[in-house]
Amino acid sequence: MAGVTYDTGALIAGERNDRRMWALHLGFIAEDVVPSIPAPVVAEAWRGGPRQPGLVRMLAGCEIEAMTSDRARRIGELAGRANHDDIVDLAVVEGAARRNDDVILTSDETHIRQVIETTNKRIRVETI
Repeated sequence: MAGVTYDTGALIAGERNDRRMWALHLGFIAEDVVPSIPAPVVAEAWRGGPRQPGLVRMLAGCEIEAMTSDRARRIGELAGRANHDDIVDLAVVEGAARRNDDVILTSDETHIRQVIETTNKRIRVETI
């Protein structure tokens, strides 16, 4: 597997101790696949460390990708092509497409697929 990107729904599922999410997450780690998470996804899910021990544990095994000025521009361009304004969705798809990830884990399949269609990439969407 080339890679996996988590959307906010995946983080929330991990925080809620969703068995399927944790099985997938631990499976990726066991295969030396480090999940990528765009910084805006963390911002959308984060409410404070002591209240979110499951999220803290999950994030420890992931790579959090910074929102650089170059990324912000690429995401803005993708927003225009996709006619979509949710920066989190756009950041998830932009990163996955750029890295040639195989999978995006999300709870918002419709919007993620809409953005993927504008990238000409084949990325599988797993709903959590």
